[in-house]
Amino acid sequence: MNTQETPDAQPGNEAGIHLPDLFQASPMAFWLEDYSALYDKFQQLRAAGISDLRAWLLHDRANLTECAGLMRVLHVNQQTLKLYQAESQEILMARLSDVLRDDMLDGYLEELDQLWQGENQFHGLTVNYTLGGQRLDLSLKGVVLADAVRPWDRVLVTMEDVTELQNLKRQAENSARDAREFFQQAPVSLWVEDFSAIRCLFADLRKIGVTDFRTFLDVHPEFVYRCMQEIRVLDVNDYTLKMYKASSHAELLSRLNDIFSDEAHVSFAEQLLDLWDGRLFHQREVQNRTVQGDVMYIHLQLSVFQGCEKSWSKVLVSLTDITARKKAEAYLEYLGQHDVLTQLKNRSYFVDELSRLARKHTAPVAMIALDLNNLKRTNDESGHSAGDDLLRRMGEVLNKVVDRPGHAARIGGDEFMVVLPSMEEPAAQAVLDNIRSLIELNNQYYSGAPLTVSVGMAVCRDPSRLEAAMKQADAAMYADKLAYYQQHGRRQDEAAAADLPREAAEGA
Repeated sequence: MNTQETPDAQPGNEAGIHLPDLFQASPMAFWLEDYSALYDKFQQLRAAGISDLRAWLLHDRANLTECAGLMRVLHVNQQTLKLYQAESQEILMARLSDVLRDDMLDGYLEELDQLWQGENQFHGLTVNYTLGGQRLDLSLKGVVLADAVRPWDRVLVTMEDVTELQNLKRQAENSARDAREFFQQAPVSLWVEDFSAIRCLFADLRKIGVTDFRTFLDVHPEFVYRCMQEIRVLDVNDYTLKMYKASSHAELLSRLNDIFSDEAHVSFAEQLLDLWDGRLFHQREVQNRTVQGDVMYIHLQLSVFQGCEKSWSKVLVSLTDITARKKAEAYLEYLGQHDVLTQLKNRSYFVDELSRLARKHTAPVAMIALDLNNLKRTNDESGHSAGDDLLRRMGEVLNKVVDRPGHAARIGGDEFMVVLPSMEEPAAQAVLDNIRSLIELNNQYYSGAPLTVSVGMAVCRDPSRLEAAMKQADAAMYADKLAYYQQHGRRQDEAAAADLPREAAEGA
């Protein structure tokens, strides 16, 4: 990984992203990185005929080192500095070679392979080191954000410290004598349960000829509840009481129906399917509640004890609270679908939404194209911060006017598109009138450059021609922009600078 950080990579500058306070305040470690050089390297490899990246990387470890060196760190948050015991970002960047070393590259192999396969997200486990030399086992997850300048020029990576859990697992594997201490001191919720009654129920079903268990559960959903009632809890560790906010084992066991709510019943049905098919170890994400009713996102691992495979009399269930991680993932998903400056949907989401409407054969679909007037002049005369204010104000207007199932998206620098499914022209015109009215009201509350837009509208009644309708709305918007510049006596060179089509600019 490139250890050179540039001053321009700070949020709000050339990095192209205005990170909200959540970046700094998040309980997760965040890294904002630039993978654009890695993207170029991948393109070169494909052009050279490389089809199996994993084989190419494993053939010569220097290849893996080279690819890792193409990832450039732009910014990290405070939790990252705390995690790596660094006093400042500058110190961390200067000592990245101490942080990213040894078996760290094995984790990068999985990350690179996922990106090579076309994924815009990646996840896995990796090993880093603090500046004090302590090993960090990390659960890593990243997402490729919308391109600012070049493909993969902004990648947001979150790292969760799972060192304690990994260390405890390694201790349990190395010494059975430490098993009980591990059980009580583990920083995860551990349950030892007896599933033997469920095993007997399964045997009864097989005797009467049940072979398709999924269909059986669809017809008899009450069987899931019965199985839950047949589970006997043998033991839980102290951390379980803390995690579920129970004052005692007795309170916890008396409130199981509250803890395992309807959401838990759905996931438990999937666990039963795994057990029916002979999968005696499985894991998944589920939802539970504390005894106080707070929703928790849980990573569940279930394993039948060795020697109990035929009776299921001892089953170990490990539950890890991943609520903070899920919130961070929700934030990553938000960034993947939204324009951070305006808080509107981004172009990627807009393209996906058009595809979804086409697949659903939704008709009619109204489209409103909008383009800010005088943005370039505002940037030139008052600075880009003033131009950003206009864009943010446009986002405020559209977010207030456009409701679901409609969506408003920023699809370019000063270009916006509103998509209104199942809406005819009169209703769409009413939305447009509301937009204009709110723009007038917005201008009354803000000093500086006024917010003005050129607009165009089209209604598509053929789901296969949504793109054509979008172009029709664009054409109407450009005609409106040309009329605006003609009305305000703007010169031909100014109209051209305002991103009008060439022929429209010449007419100006």
